[in-house]
Amino acid sequence: MGRTVAAVGDVTSGGRSGDKGGGGGKGRVRRVASAMPGRDLFRRRSPALPKKQPSAPAAEKAPRALPRTRKARSLGARLLRAVVGTVALLGLAVCGAVIVKLTLTPSPASVGIAHTNLHPGTSIRLYLDQPSVRQALLQIGGNILIGVPFGLLLPVISPRTRGLLRTVLICSFVVLLLELGQHFFVEGRSFDIDDVILAAVGAVIGYLPLGRKLSLRMHPDHRHWWQRRWDAMRRRSGTGRRVR
Repeated sequence: MGRTVAAVGDVTSGGRSGDKGGGGGKGRVRRVASAMPGRDLFRRRSPALPKKQPSAPAAEKAPRALPRTRKARSLGARLLRAVVGTVALLGLAVCGAVIVKLTLTPSPASVGIAHTNLHPGTSIRLYLDQPSVRQALLQIGGNILIGVPFGLLLPVISPRTRGLLRTVLICSFVVLLLELGQHFFVEGRSFDIDDVILAAVGAVIGYLPLGRKLSLRMHPDHRHWWQRRWDAMRRRSGTGRRVR
C-alpha cells in the first residue's frame, strides 16, 4: 500500500514539474503510470452510448401476437361462415330442384291454350283480368317466388355475386334458360317473357331486405372492382395533396 501511495506521489509531482519545466515530466508520468497497479485510473472511459431504438416503420412492421380470445373469435367466425355458406348452398340447390320440377313438368291440358309471349306485360294483364283473385295471386306470386331464393342465397354463397345488378342478371339468365327449355322440350308449355320479368322482381325482393345484409355479414372484407378503384383514386388524390 505504501508503494502505491509513493508511486501516486511521484506521478503528481512529476506531472507538476513537467508542467513547469517542459516535457520531461510527461515521460515519467507515463512510465510510473504503467508500473502502477491502479493504472486503469488514468484511462479515459468513453461515455455509455444509449441503445438504438427501433424506427417507427420497423416497429409497425413487427407482427403483433393476437391474444387467444381474438384467435378463438376469428376461428369461431370462420366456422360459422362455413356452416352458413353450406346451408345456403344446400337451400339454393333444393329450391332449384323444386323450380325445375314445377317448370319442366308437362301439362297436356294446356296444349291448346299455351302460347308464346314476347311482349312484356301481356301475361301480367291477363293474370290481373282474371275474375278469381286467388288464381291471379298464384300466377303472379308463384313467378315472383321463383326469383326470391336467388336474391337471398346467391350473395351469401359467393361474394362475387353480391350486388343488385349481378343478382338480377343471374336470376334472369337461369329463368330464361328454363323458359327456353319449356318452349322446346316440354309439352303444353311455352316461352313467356313476363315470367322472366316477375322472377327478376322476386330476386330484387329477396336481395334488398336480407340478401345484401347477410352477404355483408358473411364477406365483410370483400370489395368489388369499382370499390377498389375508388379507394385507389382517393389514395392518389390524398398523396398528391400531401406532396403539394
